[in-house]
Amino acid sequence: MQPQDVAPSPAPSSASSADPVVDVEQAEAALVEHYPRLARLAYLVLPPGLGRGRRVLTAHALAQRALPRNRTTTPVVPAQATGREVDPGYALVRLRVVRTALEAGLPLRRPAWPRRSQLPPLLPHVRGLKLFPRSGGADELALDQRLSALSGPGRAAYVLRGLERLPDDGVRQVLRAAGVADVDAALREADGVPGQYGLLGSPEFDPCSLQARPTDLLRRRQHMKAALVAGAALVVCGALLGLPGDGWGPDGAAAPPYARNPAAEAALDPGRLTKAAPAAWETSARTDFSVWPARGDLTGDAELLRRALAVWARPGESVGVSATPGTQTGGPAGPPQLLYAGDVDNARVVILHDGLRLVRYAEPKDGSAGAALDFARTDGADRAAATAVVLGRADGNVRYLTAPWVTKAAGRDLVAPDSGARELTLTDGVTSPLATPVQQQSGACTSWKVLELSDGSDTRVVTDLGELVPARLTTGRPGLAKDASGAKALGAWAPYACSLGAVRGQGVRSVNAWQFATQPLPDGTGAGAWVCTRAETWRGDGARVLAQFRTPGGVQGAVAARAQDVPACGERDPQVLAGVLWKSEGGHWYLLAAGGPDTESIEATGGISGAADGNLLTARAEQGARAELRGTLGGGRTIGGLR
Repeated sequence: MQPQDVAPSPAPSSASSADPVVDVEQAEAALVEHYPRLARLAYLVLPPGLGRGRRVLTAHALAQRALPRNRTTTPVVPAQATGREVDPGYALVRLRVVRTALEAGLPLRRPAWPRRSQLPPLLPHVRGLKLFPRSGGADELALDQRLSALSGPGRAAYVLRGLERLPDDGVRQVLRAAGVADVDAALREADGVPGQYGLLGSPEFDPCSLQARPTDLLRRRQHMKAALVAGAALVVCGALLGLPGDGWGPDGAAAPPYARNPAAEAALDPGRLTKAAPAAWETSARTDFSVWPARGDLTGDAELLRRALAVWARPGESVGVSATPGTQTGGPAGPPQLLYAGDVDNARVVILHDGLRLVRYAEPKDGSAGAALDFARTDGADRAAATAVVLGRADGNVRYLTAPWVTKAAGRDLVAPDSGARELTLTDGVTSPLATPVQQQSGACTSWKVLELSDGSDTRVVTDLGELVPARLTTGRPGLAKDASGAKALGAWAPYACSLGAVRGQGVRSVNAWQFATQPLPDGTGAGAWVCTRAETWRGDGARVLAQFRTPGGVQGAVAARAQDVPACGERDPQVLAGVLWKSEGGHWYLLAAGGPDTESIEATGGISGAADGNLLTARAEQGARAELRGTLGGGRTIGGLR
């Protein structure tokens, strides 16, 4: 950033007697209400050279310091592009955040005293941990790289346009009030960056949704040891002066100090990466990730592979690290296997496998700044689970690297299975782009794109849940479930596809949908369907179970009950019992409850009383009433309602 980009103080004309007066209480209310947005604004405007960890802490410090000490005037508030006026309290704290974020990027000068915003924040401070936002896709990395090339005012102009939805006149007004000398130059800089404003709302730029990792443990330990050794050396040297002869004796069998670890060095040598033979999967007894050949046009780029291995072993503060729950993020124990190295959209991507984990390293094509490292647990993978890996996400699309035995790939809308599949091209195992449902919100879900893969004999359907390995979709009674391929299975999944959004980022290996009961409605309008969806994870625990009920003509199922870490509706215990309050077209309320085929009777107690033989119960109820459900199975065992 050039020093002349920001004037030493706000322009004299930035406020006048006619401007709104903001009380401290009004500013505080705006700060509390919009704190995540203000912190994100500060994070985006701050210079990337600070590093992601310091940018996070500084963004929070600047947002918290934005509260004025007393009543303050603020310039006339520019309207957003939508025409909605902005609260004066919010306009004031936003202006103070932008001003201090720009000041933080100014170089320190002598003999002038540094401004408070130019110094590292004392608070908040976390000792022994580095905090940074969650990693985004290649598109977010590319945008962050482009923003880092702008001056502070240029970044501020781009962010005010995209995040705050201000028109150019409003951007000029805010920047002038913040002390920017050449506002038009800042707008011209912002014009040079593609208007990917939707990406500014990505978790990549959210300093309020953080990951925590320890700081450099070895360096911390070495510094502590050095301090102890230095202190001990003073004592020892004094004692040695009084010893006769040659002092201490030989070290015996002890290794020389700072001995090198050959195994660790071999794991970081790109020349020792293992590669499966191109046809190994055809004859191997195993058909998992270990028999995937190395693909991509950069498998011979030793420098790229060296960077990927080094970042894996020692990720710096600027590296975005993410891992599925239960996945270790430590370095490789030995030389890992190379699965892919090549260009994917705007990034260079390397996929590695160490037998237990898949690791994806991604860096922008025009540099290594803003690299990302993603880990996913894959131990116990079989042919059904090792069908595809996410290479990258960009512009709302996802590209996959498919298994070498996959001969055909297609995209399909799971919400509308009758719309047919769209064939995807396969180039050295890499699919053409397919819309990803990762950014969709469950409440506004109108489609859910899935990937359909065929190996000539079997067809599997997988879905992107925001992780390295897509989740496999199946249907049927637990223990007898089959892949969700074919018109009947896809039709069974369609009303419940949008519920997959509830298990994003949970390390999900597979999701099964099982229709365990059909229940006639008491008003004679048809029958409702009871479906249990169970998401199994790679780590074994943490399974999530949803019982959903759909009435005739309903587009989507309604979640009637949910549970975490229970065996219900799973292969170990396929039994399930759930209930829902339902209102008939005549305005009457009923408790509808259903169990699996093995349920011999159901009883409701508490706010609703009722009992029935068999696996279905219908009882009159009042709106808002609550009931306890108990089911009895064929062998006399009792189960409670899913909750």
